[in-house]
Amino acid sequence: MQTKSNQLKKFRIILCRTSHPGNIGSAARAMKTMGFTSLYLVRPNHFPSPESDALASGADDILRKAVVVESLEEALVGVNYTVGFTARKRELTQPHEDIRTTAKNLLPVAEKHQVALLFGNEKNGLSNDEVKHCQALSYIDANENYSSLNLAQAVQIACHEIRMMTQLRLDNEINKTVLPDYVSHEVLNGFFNHLETVLDGLGFLKKIQAERLMQRLRLLFNRSNMDKDEVNILRGILSEIQKKLK
Repeated sequence: MQTKSNQLKKFRIILCRTSHPGNIGSAARAMKTMGFTSLYLVRPNHFPSPESDALASGADDILRKAVVVESLEEALVGVNYTVGFTARKRELTQPHEDIRTTAKNLLPVAEKHQVALLFGNEKNGLSNDEVKHCQALSYIDANENYSSLNLAQAVQIACHEIRMMTQLRLDNEINKTVLPDYVSHEVLNGFFNHLETVLDGLGFLKKIQAERLMQRLRLLFNRSNMDKDEVNILRGILSEIQKKLK
């Protein structure tokens, strides 16, 4: 039987390149008050830190279990669906939805899959290189004349909206949406690496801006939310191309 705590365990909070250690502690406190337990830190400037411990204010267990990694790819191992939080609309093609819509859409995904909520650096937010790993983008609707949110506040609001939608979904079992099985991030990343290798072998990447092309191709395939069979079909095609090239 699904419970609220079981559903929330499917969510992973990832903080990228956090500048201030106090924000990590405050984010951990925000997570614990909303029932979230999984925290990943990508290249934090200072951690562990007495300041993180002080501002965690009883959420020390979240900090002790926090996973510190050197790359976003490491933080996304085992994740099937990633949502990045960014205030500004990017010149990119992922959906950009308010957090309430995002929370509603994520609950069916979290029935069977691991979901990551991705937050960027306090000053600069998510980089384009981080955004390329996201299937969707979300924003917190705020006063357009003063939309500045502290990192921990953003984490708190996002977690709260998901918590509320979780309860609504549990209350309405009969109306559940059934979604396909999404592949993990590492499977999807393997496909992108394979695709880049083949395009490079064809000489196609040399004719245009290789990095920008691969970023756009990632966004294109991320929007399609491929299942395992679809990835296998595409990789089979790529393998046949490689045979012909040889």
